[in-house]
Parts: sequence; C-alpha cells; structure tokens
Amino acid sequence: MRKGLVCYNNKLAGELTETDEGEYEFEYDESYILAYPDQLITFSLPVRKEKYISNRLFPFFEGLIPEGWLLDIATKNWKLNPNDRMGLVLACCGNCIGAVSVEPVNQGDES
Repeated sequence: MRKGLVCYNNKLAGELTETDEGEYEFEYDESYILAYPDQLITFSLPVRKEKYISNRLFPFFEGLIPEGWLLDIATKNWKLNPNDRMGLVLACCGNCIGAVSVEPVNQGDES
C-alpha cells in the first residue's frame, strides 16, 4: 500500500492511497472537512466524509503528473516506470504549480 498526504494551500486536505489490491482511494481529512467544507480540491472530488474509491488513479491526480521532457527526466532520474502513476504522483507532485501538493507517506512513518 502506498499513500500520499494531499495538501491544499499548505493545509492537509486528505489522503490518497493505492491499496494492495490496486484500487485508489481519496479521503478528505476530518479537520479539513470541518474547517473548509466548501473548499474542494477539484470539482470532481467535492468535500465529503465518505472515501472516493476508483480502480484507476483519479483524473485530477493524473493531471498533476508532468508530461513530455519533464516526465522523461523524472522517470530516468528516479528510475520510475512511466506507467507507475501512483509512483509518479508521489515522486513528482510534492511541489506542483498551483494550490495542491502530494507528499509521500513512508510505511515506517505510519503508526
């Protein structure tokens, strides 16, 4: 299982997870829901308490992945498979242009 913390304007908004079964989940953080109930990260993922579940990476997060020559540099430097979309999100989306960033959660960091 791989996870990333999703921040909106440097505030924890939720968690993106790739399960061991290959599904993707996005869940808004409870404190974010209470503080910013109308501040969605994208129109396709409105703020709610229930998890979003998909068998493919959510298009919004897919759109954060670099393309073209920048993707080539990322895959070569970090030795990532260009088809490993979650790996690319975790490696490349910590400092995106715009309000949203995704920081990887290391398995050893989990309690």
